[in-house]
Amino acid sequence: MSKFAGFTASETFTQIPDAYFHLLKEIEDLESRGVDIRGRLFVSDRAQVLMPWHRLIDVLDEKLRGNEAIGTTGRGVGPAFQDKVGRAGIRVGDLTNREELQSILAFLVPYKNAVLDKLYGAPPVKLEDVLEEYSDYGDRLAPFIADTADIVQRSVRAGETVLLEGAQGSLLDLDTGTYPYVTSSVPSSVAAGAAIGIGVGPTQIRSVLGVYKAYNTRVGNGPFPTELLDETGDMLREGGPRPEYGSTTGRPRRCGWFDGVAARYTARLNGLTGAVLTRLDVLDPFPTIKVCTAYRIGARTVETMPASLADLNNAEPVYTELPGWQEGTAGVRSFDDLPPAAQDYVRFIQDILETPLCLISVGPEREQAISLKHAY
Repeated sequence: MSKFAGFTASETFTQIPDAYFHLLKEIEDLESRGVDIRGRLFVSDRAQVLMPWHRLIDVLDEKLRGNEAIGTTGRGVGPAFQDKVGRAGIRVGDLTNREELQSILAFLVPYKNAVLDKLYGAPPVKLEDVLEEYSDYGDRLAPFIADTADIVQRSVRAGETVLLEGAQGSLLDLDTGTYPYVTSSVPSSVAAGAAIGIGVGPTQIRSVLGVYKAYNTRVGNGPFPTELLDETGDMLREGGPRPEYGSTTGRPRRCGWFDGVAARYTARLNGLTGAVLTRLDVLDPFPTIKVCTAYRIGARTVETMPASLADLNNAEPVYTELPGWQEGTAGVRSFDDLPPAAQDYVRFIQDILETPLCLISVGPEREQAISLKHAY
């Protein structure tokens, strides 16, 4: 039994979904339906690989932290990035060379087993099992592994449009987010990291679009000044056709009013050229809607995002209260047809962001996206 977790590491391991298994299953499912993805889907040969010990350590370490747990997804991302920085990571390109992989594992497996045993009291992983499993992944993924930076650069030179999507919210960025309640990956959280993540120069990025909800949510632990632990928060979570539950963990998202301080901070941080406001329809039932425009921390009132975790935990939101519209907006297809109070809310958010809004959504479907170009 693990000294800290209260269950065996082998049980922990079987409960954690395997990213490569699911990727390969998706590929097989698509191809079984006649979708040709070979030559269209590529996995970077430089991408870091999640290994079995990463997932074990992630879950066991959260248990060890107790009340100070970060609230990770338990998939091993944090420990994988620790190994990347510690120059003990395995990259996707390594999976296709069995001899090279075996040589790497010959050092890493005993080293990680020592960590599992001495820190967590967890049983070891077997080198032979890891080698077989990940060599198989390498064989099956081989047709999709490529130098993705070269692919993107060729597309840029050909004048094609390249769209990069960030995997995390900006406040989860390792350097600029609500540390230590952040993700471990740098390139996926802010626009500045996109160039490194995809393999282009910063001057090749022509526009940066920020996506915001009409209210705030957060999954896992960490500061959340506008969080609502009441019926209003429950209404925000359950409102709309797609309630607020984590897409990876299934955990209920923490919900609160729009935090203009945090939003403006991320807009400036990313150098946004435009912004999108989503899930406006979730606010339809509310007679009044609040927007946080400053924080009160002790005797101070600030309009910028503090770096101190203590300040964030003690921050009281200063709200501006706006009238609600209490009309359904899911069927609206133009800005001018929105209720006047909804139009005012959109304008208010745009002013806070100091960034032009170019799109808003009143539902999850494509036709529920309203273009704001030249709308007002």
